[in-house]
Amino acid sequence: MNVLVLLAIILFLLMVLIGGKKGAKSFISLFLNFGVLLYIMFEMTLPQANPNLLALVAGTIVSCITLFFVNEVNSKTITAFISTVITISILLFIIYILTEKALIQGFGEEEIDELIDVYSLHLGVDFIKIATAGIILSTVGAIIDVAISITSPMQEIFHQHPSISRKELFVSGLTIGKDILGSNTNTLFFAFIGGYLALFLWFKDLSYSFGQIVNSKIFSAEILTIFCAGIGIALVIPITSWLSAFYLVRRRAKD
Repeated sequence: MNVLVLLAIILFLLMVLIGGKKGAKSFISLFLNFGVLLYIMFEMTLPQANPNLLALVAGTIVSCITLFFVNEVNSKTITAFISTVITISILLFIIYILTEKALIQGFGEEEIDELIDVYSLHLGVDFIKIATAGIILSTVGAIIDVAISITSPMQEIFHQHPSISRKELFVSGLTIGKDILGSNTNTLFFAFIGGYLALFLWFKDLSYSFGQIVNSKIFSAEILTIFCAGIGIALVIPITSWLSAFYLVRRRAKD
């Protein structure tokens, strides 16, 4: 049996045993999200495509699958979804500016041999937008995770203390977010660095100095991705806290 198939079966069994029906849905959502991202990446290679718009659409669809398919449609998931879309939209604008200023789009000098020998230099795509879209797609999962991790306990706090004020509920959300911020930022950092461990070995073989590594386009692109992911997590915390507090208190007033 293929190793990948075996690992997929083991993952599915563990998710079903531990998570039950929701675990099975989470497993299915992995493949649905993969299909969405694969299709979006194919569309980005078309000359007339707008990678930024496609990244926003992909982030929205992935959010719908992750939140509504796995956790069903309720006040928690709706608030988390709106917060995610708002955060992605703001982050898209910030990342586009940073990508343009940092000049990380396109290929690095380490890839010049492949460029000359294999690839066409007339692709007809905007590499600034491609880089921006890539960073957004790398961070959307973390943003969704933080959003639902805040809305769920905030709703529980509201049910336990139904007379709580909007400001107190908002502060509670921020307090929850502070605990999430540090752990999620470190998780992203080690995930990206671990995924690009081979990159550092490559730099070593090329006898790069510390200054050359720091100024390398490839290294800068990965560090920028980590920073932007951290910015996205930091942004989604107050946005989700405010929206959740606003919705819960407004619903109480109507009742």
